[in-house]
Amino acid sequence: MKAVVFQEDAETEMLEAAAYYEAQQDDLGRRFLAAVQDAINRILLNPSLYPVVEFDVQRCLTKIFPFGVLFRNRPDKIEVIAVMHLHRDPNYWQERRG
Repeated sequence: MKAVVFQEDAETEMLEAAAYYEAQQDDLGRRFLAAVQDAINRILLNPSLYPVVEFDVQRCLTKIFPFGVLFRNRPDKIEVIAVMHLHRDPNYWQERRG
């Protein structure tokens, strides 16, 4: 199975969202992280299922929470570029394409 590698900004925004949800309700942050992990597991099973949003960047939606996992399918890894809130500016992550 491929490795999953988070860009630093993607990991930071995921953890900040989890902290926000946890502050709203006990255990909600953990449930958010579980939803992100579920999306990553689905990506690992078949990354080609998910639509391309730009160039080689694809998006997998989380269940329950309004977030998408933006990723690149590399030969040796899945590179997570963003864990994006879907009601946020949809282009904010583009500077991370590198």
